[in-house]
Amino acid sequence: QVQLVESGGGLVQAGGSLRLSCAASGRTFSTYAVGWFRQTPGKERDFVAGINRSGGRTYYADSVKGRFTISRDNAKNTVVLQMNSLKPEDTAVYYCAANLYGLGSRTYEYNYWGQGTQVTVSS
Repeated sequence: QVQLVESGGGLVQAGGSLRLSCAASGRTFSTYAVGWFRQTPGKERDFVAGINRSGGRTYYADSVKGRFTISRDNAKNTVVLQMNSLKPEDTAVYYCAANLYGLGSRTYEYNYWGQGTQVTVSS
């Protein structure tokens, strides 16, 4: 198993930036693809960005493409989501998740989840 802990959420004005980190412990981190998801009250949890085991392949939701960047440092057991040009529509709880079987964009494809971190973007 692997444990995941998100950090870096907070309050930011529209147009600003935040850097979210996902720290992993337990099983060898490089075994897992990692995805970021977000969820607002009463809504489903939606895919934001994903990265494969080596970091050589990434995938983004259309709504964040060109503004968000996902990266990983397997030596430090860390995945980062750099969020730029933030919009009020980006307000949500953000979760990182680990996938033993490969990169995917559906919640059911991921085996392990962090506790989430709140991101609030003001107008």
